[in-house]
This record gives sequence, C-alpha cells and structure tokens, in this order.
Amino acid sequence: MGAERHVKLFRHGQHHVVLIPVEFELPGEDAIMSKESDRLVIQPTKASNLLEWLMTIEPWDEEFPDIDEKDPLPREFDL
Repeated sequence: MGAERHVKLFRHGQHHVVLIPVEFELPGEDAIMSKESDRLVIQPTKASNLLEWLMTIEPWDEEFPDIDEKDPLPREFDL
C-alpha cells in the first residue's frame, strides 16, 4: 500500500466529513467515491474532454509509421 496518514472525521449536518491532506490532493473539482469491503476509495473523475485527457497521459515515445502515398483514394458511393 502507498502513503498513509491519520485523519479526523467529523459531522456536518447529515454528512460524515474528512479533510484530505494536501499531499493526497486530487485534480479537478469532483471525485468518485466507492466502498470496497471496509475501505473507502476516492478517485479523480475522468477528464471531461480530449484536451484534459491528453494533459494527463504520459508522453508517447513511439514513432508513427510513414504513410504510403501510393494507397488508393477512397471510393465515392451514394447513400
């Protein structure tokens, strides 16, 4: 398991609240919480658009293949 930190739980109305320490900060303004047995799991939500998602992935080290310019043009067809 990764890093751990003891945190306090408290009530705010009908909600049970935990303050997330800065070293566990998640990106964005919302998250997904799930329960697995006796554990609560909090995950960042998925990027809402392509640009946000591209900012989260690792750089691509692979070379793209050359495009063969001799490939035939697409055929026209009627719909």
